[in-house]
Amino acid sequence: MEIRRRFAPLRSWKLPLHWPGQWPRLAALGRRRTATWVLAGLGALLAGYLTAALVVFPAPILPSRQEIPRVLGMPTAEAKSRIVAAGLRVAGDSMESHPHVAAGNIVWQDPPPGTRAIEGTRVTLVTSAGPAKVPIPDVAGYDLGLARAFVRAAGLAVSRVEVVPAPSPRGIIMLTRPQAGAVLTAGSGVVLVVSEGAPTIAVPELLGMSTEDARNRLEQDGLQMGTVQRRRTYDATPGTVVAQRPPAGTLAAPGTVVDVVLARSP
Repeated sequence: MEIRRRFAPLRSWKLPLHWPGQWPRLAALGRRRTATWVLAGLGALLAGYLTAALVVFPAPILPSRQEIPRVLGMPTAEAKSRIVAAGLRVAGDSMESHPHVAAGNIVWQDPPPGTRAIEGTRVTLVTSAGPAKVPIPDVAGYDLGLARAFVRAAGLAVSRVEVVPAPSPRGIIMLTRPQAGAVLTAGSGVVLVVSEGAPTIAVPELLGMSTEDARNRLEQDGLQMGTVQRRRTYDATPGTVVAQRPPAGTLAAPGTVVDVVLARSP
């Protein structure tokens, strides 16, 4: 049986090219194709960016940079105008207390002055609300030393101490001026009113004095003449004091009224 072959013998095959000699040409062809694809990709990216920047989201390709002006210490309205004039935007306008900057002036900005930023950058501004306000503490009933400490701890100062007669124990705070709870600027002065203790004025002896002499003596001691009554008597000069209420030696408060009885001829 004879088998017919469809292909020529292998030894009779001839390659169309001499492969070792064609390698440089093939490598050059591959490099050209690679460069072509890379350039095509870069062109597509550039076209996409330009489309997005100029059509979809219009904006400058290379935005200009502006120097942020210094607006610290300026009134808020003027500071905002300066920011807008520089091609920037104001992001916010909050307020906070400041011990030295007057209310209504700028105390803080972000980004800081002198920074270079792209046009349209938001600048945050903080406006001073003035010095902090402090309520006066209620120190009534405390001794002077402790009251001073409380006032200072609250951020205030004791400007003066006044001593007044009062039934409270000596050295105890009666009240403050202004009154407790009033709001003052931090560091302001407060007056402390202190008790000097209960008054101890001894009622003088008025027996035998005339009405005028008795009145003068009472007023000298800080007391007052009260009602004047008359009574018949045989052992006293008419017109002189024969009795008084409260009696001599009684301890009384300033302004206490003393009533007297005058002798009348029988």
